[in-house]
Amino acid sequence: MKLIHSIIAIAAGAALAATASAKVVPIKPPKEDTVQSYILLDRTGSMSNIWDEALSSVNAYADSFAADAPGAEIAGADIKTSVTVAVFDYQDGMQFDVLRDKVDPSTWKTITNDEANPRGMTPLFDAIGKIITRAEADNPEKAVIVIMTDGLENSSKEFTKEGAKAALDRAEARGWEVIFLGAEFASFNDAEAVGMSSSKTMAVGQGRMESSMDSLAQKARAYGKGAAPAVEFNAEDRAAADEEGVKERQGNN
Repeated sequence: MKLIHSIIAIAAGAALAATASAKVVPIKPPKEDTVQSYILLDRTGSMSNIWDEALSSVNAYADSFAADAPGAEIAGADIKTSVTVAVFDYQDGMQFDVLRDKVDPSTWKTITNDEANPRGMTPLFDAIGKIITRAEADNPEKAVIVIMTDGLENSSKEFTKEGAKAALDRAEARGWEVIFLGAEFASFNDAEAVGMSSSKTMAVGQGRMESSMDSLAQKARAYGKGAAPAVEFNAEDRAAADEEGVKERQGNN
């Protein structure tokens, strides 16, 4: 009996020692020298007439981060940037496809129609939830999340309005910047419903998307570098984007 007790005691001691020496995996800390951009692009059927321009504007955003781009001095050499692009729609279920994942802008490959085409409906709340979740998994110190759509929510199944708002609230609490762009679209009811500030929403007219995204990239650089506390739109940005023209065409005035 004493022998059994001795064996049990030795085994317990070994288990305790193993537990004490077990490696504790720390939570991944934020990457302090990075600003990551996440572009969430509406791929639904109503985007057909402006799809080519929408893709060009996304490529322009990435190109503006390249080392030789105009305004690149805003970023400096001591900050790293990457760009993620995801497209979304609802066709036979929620479709969320990542076309570029944390790509260094200097190695950017142009996104083309061969990779994505407009189709389906608009699960906007689901898409917002998914892009925020993806950014949280990457855990950058700073992030700029750009949502570009030309329509209202009409088919989400996973995230409610409240769920999407909660995701955006988490992003805001981390100091991340979330931008909502209406592509030839000026109804921001959904954006307002999930807590978006009007200073971070803007309607962009057809023919103005590429230049507006280029300008947005420069704002993102300034935010990433600490030269600006936030990414916001001013009257000059709105005039350049033809926001008033969009409102007139869409009957929002």
